[in-house]
Amino acid sequence: MPILGERTRPDPQRSLVGFVVGDVHYAIEIARVREIVNPLPVTPLPHTPPEVLGVADHRDAVVPVILLRLRFGLSEAEQTRSTKWILVDAGAHTVGLVVDAVTEVFRVNGPLRPTPAVGGDRDLRGIAGVTNHNDRLVFVLDENRFVEMAHALAASGVLPEGT
Repeated sequence: MPILGERTRPDPQRSLVGFVVGDVHYAIEIARVREIVNPLPVTPLPHTPPEVLGVADHRDAVVPVILLRLRFGLSEAEQTRSTKWILVDAGAHTVGLVVDAVTEVFRVNGPLRPTPAVGGDRDLRGIAGVTNHNDRLVFVLDENRFVEMAHALAASGVLPEGT
């Protein structure tokens, strides 16, 4: 017998934060988003992957900042008024994702569709699945890729453990 307030089936709806990188629409689970902020000063670090811009001090936490444009194989672009950081909970750390623009928060019903088989390794791309929203495809990020990246940065000494 279920406990009062306990769900007996998973919720088929999920809320996502939509954003744009290049010409492609992406989203991330809102439950992982801590905050959306304007870009902060960054301290570059040696010996990090090319997509790691550096680290920033946000509310006394050392936050690694990831350029999603580089992570997705695009060239770097000038920051504009639309450029935002999506601060994502990555386990024991917070990671800042640099996006070209945040679009909206929206809900999707049902499961995500699998990513298309277009070559390359799906795990390396970091896409959990695909959905439709406002008559366009939206690629939903696999948040676990950022948890793994934060752990790797902590293990290499770039980030303190457990911040």
